[in-house]
Amino acid sequence: MDAFELTRALVALETPTGSEGPAIEYLDGRLRRAGYRVVRQAVSPGRDNLYAYRDTPALVFSTHVDTVPPYIPLTEDADAIHGRGSCDAKGLAAAMIEAAERLAARGERRIGLLFLVGEENGSDGALAAADLGPRGSFIVNGEPTENRLSVGQKGTLRVDLAAAGRAAHSAYPDEGSSAIAALLDTIERIRRMPLPSDPLLGPSTLNVGLIGGGVAPNVLAAEASAQILIRTVEPTAPLKAAVRELMSPNVSVSFPVELPFHKGGMAPSGWDTTVVSFASDLPFLASSWGEGYQLGPGSIRVAHTDREHILKTDLLRGVELYTRLAADLLAHGSA
Repeated sequence: MDAFELTRALVALETPTGSEGPAIEYLDGRLRRAGYRVVRQAVSPGRDNLYAYRDTPALVFSTHVDTVPPYIPLTEDADAIHGRGSCDAKGLAAAMIEAAERLAARGERRIGLLFLVGEENGSDGALAAADLGPRGSFIVNGEPTENRLSVGQKGTLRVDLAAAGRAAHSAYPDEGSSAIAALLDTIERIRRMPLPSDPLLGPSTLNVGLIGGGVAPNVLAAEASAQILIRTVEPTAPLKAAVRELMSPNVSVSFPVELPFHKGGMAPSGWDTTVVSFASDLPFLASSWGEGYQLGPGSIRVAHTDREHILKTDLLRGVELYTRLAADLLAHGSA
């Protein structure tokens, strides 16, 4: 199965998180016809993970088929395939399938293919996959790492702030209490808070992504809220405790979304390695699917943008690298 053909077919399908069905149906049919045993795992109504293999897997390639909105139709030029999901991560799914076929043609049939839903919003597919099997000794997760082998990634911690005030005419501020003022004071203290660093993953970073409140410039705001995202590099209990200590009166905090950081196994000899700052399904998979690595063609810098694309040369190189990585890891595991 040709990686270009598969990429075109997958990118042509509109599959935002929650509506991944068309991609799963397409892969189900293609892989069954190619001789794979295909297992569907229900994650939520109308949404399935897909696991395919020939012989009992020793190594599993995995990536996600959901995308962020909005949908960007498939286009193509001499150099690249464009469209939503082209590099995050449908092109990678295509490269993994072609790599598995190359390995099978050489007699290595112990390769699994795991395609997941929900990665772009909470990783419910990866969490559900803990109940799938049979599993191997290695899991290679597909994300756009510019074809460098990632041996670590930062996690994420979302910090939600909610401030309560008392509305009043702005000409008489003593008669009210501004929720926005309390929120801004809290945010500024959080922004000044020292953040941890890790020798492999580097420094934590913080972004104030959403902020809102109030009804008019001449009214003290009765309510205000903000969402902050911290890229984490160590266990978050101390970080959460530090944030709680910085709340202004009448400001509350919650931590509704957290994705763990990950440090992978020892890279095989001769590989160009990196670490990445974005989150993925890998930490959830590596806990139960074996020693975890991350690799993929394409750049995360164009993912989630209206310029999303994957270069054809990078896609072909990704096929070669997936094939080589599987062979290297399996040889190491058999040594």
